[in-house]
Amino acid sequence: MTEGEKTRLVAWSTELRSVHGRLREALAIVQDALAAGEPAEAAHRDLLLFCHGFCTALTGHHEGEDRELFPAIAAAHPELRDTLRTLQQDHSMMTYLIGGMQSAMSSHATADELARHLEGIGAIMENHFRYEERELLTVLETLALDADSRQVLGPL
Repeated sequence: MTEGEKTRLVAWSTELRSVHGRLREALAIVQDALAAGEPAEAAHRDLLLFCHGFCTALTGHHEGEDRELFPAIAAAHPELRDTLRTLQQDHSMMTYLIGGMQSAMSSHATADELARHLEGIGAIMENHFRYEERELLTVLETLALDADSRQVLGPL
């Protein structure tokens, strides 16, 4: 394996950590906007903007993993199929929670209600990211996947 090939392989684990970091930061921005206590209309408008971006990024990340990354891992490491199935179940749970938050935003829920939605998403997301990093980072350092990182890990 050439040094360039090795660098590309290790880049998948680095890229996953980087995307997770950006999603954590995006969630913090959304939570800070909600906690800022702006007038209701301004806070709701800001929250719509931030949440749309965060929800789109998180959903895109999970869709890319399900479509590109997890099948490549399953092919190279069939012993990880149960782990991948658990991660995909987490993705489904987060999709459900994001839908609930978007419905709450559409119905002009209170700041407290929206904060509870964000807290739930954040808790599941953080647990998921830690599990995924613990189980997959080593595998990603040796995964031969020639693909665009935005297609594999989402738009962030």
